Amino acid sequence: MSEPEKLFETRWLAIYRSGRWDYVRRPQADAAVGILAITPEREIVLVEQFRIPVQQRVIEIPAGLVGDEVAFHGESLAETARRELLEETGYRAEVLTELLRTPTSAGMTSEFLHLFHATGLSREHAGGGTGGEDIIVHLVPLAGLRPWLADRQAEGLAIDCKIHAALWLAGL
Repeated sequence: MSEPEKLFETRWLAIYRSGRWDYVRRPQADAAVGILAITPEREIVLVEQFRIPVQQRVIEIPAGLVGDEVAFHGESLAETARRELLEETGYRAEVLTELLRTPTSAGMTSEFLHLFHATGLSREHAGGGTGGEDIIVHLVPLAGLRPWLADRQAEGLAIDCKIHAALWLAGL
């Protein structure tokens, strides 16, 4: 396979062509982490934020890019997962277990997602993200998760499938 041709690049995304296939890469990161965080009270820690590409508020597990900022170059996957969980939700995890490595969208991007299961959580602050992030933290009892998600979807929010994938992988 020949070297891909870069068609366009911004600070956050680049478009490449390999043969007749176009795809995107992130100039500063080729991996992301997603964290299934479960409190000692058997609540799942979810985040809600407006996502520009889909023009909707989305309910998600906490997540973030690996090494996308200079301060975090060289950070391990687990370190990124711990940092993102703390930044977005205010929770620190005692135990972090990797569940899966998978392409996020194999036909569109070179990015791989690493899903982690975080347990032994302790709350250090309210969360909400950093900088321009507007993250709402939700603590939802696992026993009532499906109806809670159905209610949010009925309200017009999008539900990210990584919630279901991570729960299945963790056997919950």
